[in-house]
Amino acid sequence: MTGTESAALPPTAAGVPAGARIDTSKPHPARVYDWFLGGKDNYPVDEALGRQIMSLDQSAQHVARGNRAFMRRATGWLAAEAGIRQFLDIGSGIPTAPNLHQIAQGYAPDARVVYADNDPVVLAHSAALLHSTPEGSVDYLQADVRSPRRILDLAAASLDLSRPVAVSLVALMHFVPDEDGAYELVKHLVDAVPSGSYLVLSQLTPELDPTGVQRGVEMYAAGGVTLAPRSRAETARFFSGLVPAGPGLVLLEDWHPELGGAGDEPRTEAPIPLYAAVARKP
Repeated sequence: MTGTESAALPPTAAGVPAGARIDTSKPHPARVYDWFLGGKDNYPVDEALGRQIMSLDQSAQHVARGNRAFMRRATGWLAAEAGIRQFLDIGSGIPTAPNLHQIAQGYAPDARVVYADNDPVVLAHSAALLHSTPEGSVDYLQADVRSPRRILDLAAASLDLSRPVAVSLVALMHFVPDEDGAYELVKHLVDAVPSGSYLVLSQLTPELDPTGVQRGVEMYAAGGVTLAPRSRAETARFFSGLVPAGPGLVLLEDWHPELGGAGDEPRTEAPIPLYAAVARKP
């Protein structure tokens, strides 16, 4: 690992950052997502919520994997086509190969990546499992998207914020309700990066399956997790003032599907209820 070691809490012998407390009494979105992806870094409370959701919506696992595939397509496009060499991935989740830095550095070995997440489990596994190319760097910090200034201050030790950065908020903002300042948080992040930077974002929507999504909202709420689906118009607000790339704001599977790889989920008759876009700061 290269870059700012002080940005992350030091791992303990048990693999959990010193001073961090893992709350296993309620589910965490990153760990539920890990369970959907077939990972092992989750707790019974996370699996219980995942199984409850799956009992009512068998497509939930497909949705998680489809969202991961969008991240791979978007990152590859940014590195190969847009020439982006710096990535700030907020709400990165528990490492699941291929990770964002592996994709970016596969196209550009000198790419610099900073991951941020508010779950100590994510940080612990990131520090243990994610390794950079010699030419680039990968750093990890424990921070919440609701503290954008802290994220930017820590990320600046590894990234040059005077040069273009891809800010990745994949499957994150639907865990931040409007009353927590969701739009203001994204604007703060976009305002802090220069012209030529990109915003990558995917967002759950109720427009395709209102009943099913509402069930998901209620199940997450029962587990103490807020879920905030948004319409296409509400999602578009995140990209205010930005220039859409490729097909613009579309359903998740419609964003450059031709860029998919062998690990992508096959399309089903029912589309994944997420909007997604990549947009450039002019």
